Amino acid sequence: MEQFGKFLLFLGQLFVRRENFTTYVRLTVDECIKVGYNSLFIVSIVSVFMGAVTTIQTAFNLVSPLIPAPVISLVVRDMTILELSPTIIAIIYAGKVGSNIAGELGTMRITEQIDALEVMGINATSYLVLPKIVASILMYPMLVSISGFLTIFGGYVTSLVTGVMTGTDYVIGIRMEFFEFNIYFALIKAFVFAFLIASISAFKGYFTSGGALEVGQSSTAAVVSSCIGVLLADYLLAQLLLG
Repeated sequence: MEQFGKFLLFLGQLFVRRENFTTYVRLTVDECIKVGYNSLFIVSIVSVFMGAVTTIQTAFNLVSPLIPAPVISLVVRDMTILELSPTIIAIIYAGKVGSNIAGELGTMRITEQIDALEVMGINATSYLVLPKIVASILMYPMLVSISGFLTIFGGYVTSLVTGVMTGTDYVIGIRMEFFEFNIYFALIKAFVFAFLIASISAFKGYFTSGGALEVGQSSTAAVVSSCIGVLLADYLLAQLLLG
């Protein structure tokens, strides 16, 4: 509870003694490139193979002649939108972006760069952390959208290459019994996960103390805590919105 209270106070510091708007725009654009564009390659690779494996495994388990082939792609579509793209990619995002945020802030803390900013009268919490959180909230839903498309596309290519089903059946399954709310649900999860990963990682890195060893420990703690936060939020959101 002490750490949770400290975390809430940390978030409160983001909105006091802020710099001018132009400064935050420039910093946020730089962070968008770091957390969004630089994560695009790993997200794309994982998404394509995730779709391929899901399609093959679903087809392997749905071998009954009573089950029509389009059901395979229907299952792939719903798994992708509801869980795979928002949550699995969040774990990867936490490992890449979360550890980077914690390591960057931890290094600035032990080299006294944060102390120097505070001596100059700058709110280091707002100046360093707020652009990272805003950039994460802006970019991660885009990554989830790209991931969803590539996962379904990867399943489509795999169905053609392996012959588990025809391309026509795959497209029919994707369009079958589609619920628009699933898209909104995935985007809600994306916004929540983006905030949790960025804020928790920044919190762990900002309060690093010691030396280089502690920076590594802060990065590890940031990834672990972010993953736990994502899984808890995933359950709560599913219960609240779908339960």
